[in-house]
Amino acid sequence: MGTWRYLRLTVVMAASAALAGCFQPLYGERTISGGPGVQVALSGVSVQQIDARNGTPEARIAVELRNALLFGLSGGDNGGPATHELRIRMASTRTSVIVDVQTARPDVEDYGINASYDLVELKTGKVVVHDTTFSRVSYDIPGQQQRFARERGLRDAENRAAQVIADNIRARVASYFVAGT
Repeated sequence: MGTWRYLRLTVVMAASAALAGCFQPLYGERTISGGPGVQVALSGVSVQQIDARNGTPEARIAVELRNALLFGLSGGDNGGPATHELRIRMASTRTSVIVDVQTARPDVEDYGINASYDLVELKTGKVVVHDTTFSRVSYDIPGQQQRFARERGLRDAENRAAQVIADNIRARVASYFVAGT
């Protein structure tokens, strides 16, 4: 009985050692073959301005989302020459989740962003990634006497939702550069 257990352990360890060379970190500086990592490809993505009517809350969120993407893709650096272009369309929603039964005012609200995006290869003009993503973030309204708490809670929720969208898009684009799909 002990011999079989030892033999199984040996086989598992040998298989683990053989497969360890196949692992490649997504954001590593080099690929297994020694070429540049995915961060170099991400820095070649140009992010287009996101359409939103001037003076609306969505205009501020569009800028927040674009800035989060620019920083996430290039780390704040100008990056190299653009090889791809990212085009984003977004819409936002607000929903009252919990309403005070005595005052009929909301105590908790949800803020959401729905975004669809295309990654276009500049050399060919072909859309290589077309996808959608969403984010839902809740925030509390701490009492009706605090006039600005609701606005500050909403702004923080908008910023968090924009960051989640940016992270989702960045992960999807990185997976395209690694896997090609």
